[in-house]
Amino acid sequence: MKAILLREIKSFFGSPIGYLVIAIFLLLNGLFLWVFEGDFNILNSGFADLSPFFTISPWILIFLIPAVTMRSFSDEMKQGTLELLLTKPLSIWQIVNGKFLGAMLLIVIAIIPTFIYVKVISGLGMPEGNIDMGSTMGSYFGLLFLIAAYSAIGIFTSTLSDNQIVAFILSVFLCFIFYFGFEGLASAVPSIENFISKLGMDSHYKSMSRGVLDTRDILYFVSVTVLFLSFTVFKLKSLKS
Repeated sequence: MKAILLREIKSFFGSPIGYLVIAIFLLLNGLFLWVFEGDFNILNSGFADLSPFFTISPWILIFLIPAVTMRSFSDEMKQGTLELLLTKPLSIWQIVNGKFLGAMLLIVIAIIPTFIYVKVISGLGMPEGNIDMGSTMGSYFGLLFLIAAYSAIGIFTSTLSDNQIVAFILSVFLCFIFYFGFEGLASAVPSIENFISKLGMDSHYKSMSRGVLDTRDILYFVSVTVLFLSFTVFKLKSLKS
């Protein structure tokens, strides 16, 4: 698995992909949070907190993570190297986990520079340092679990087609459905609104953003991640046979 992980990281940073992903994520967040006028502008909000960042990040990642994962297996299928990869002395789970961790690590590297925002917001507080660190750290943990779920979905969709664009579109669609789709459906069915909303990522992510790490929220994200990684393994086994 380590060999696959290192191979993925080298491929990301051996081409412009890794640098573009990090630059685009930081640039978009920076523009929305500090430059563009609107609801996400921290300087105009009057509050020293990072909630605008944690509100907009899931939407940026809905497009960014599929762009990273779309080539994971679709490129192997297109170039005819998937069969060679599956014959290596590695289990399919090890191959999948290597691809998954490689994609996730790249996004985590893109997230790390945003810790500067915490320092800046802390300095803007009145008095200085007046920032809700519990809510901030909870939001970062929630974002980490969200990244894992998005990455697992993206890895799975990359096995469905040898066309990277198709894999990208499918991944964006599934990520959108799991993040916002259930929330939208819940409002249309008031009688079971609470149950349906709990099936989506949005409610669990918002719960963690309040600074409370509930085991139910953690188990939800872990379950979604493991579910889609399992789908990926089953799909690869069917291709192998």
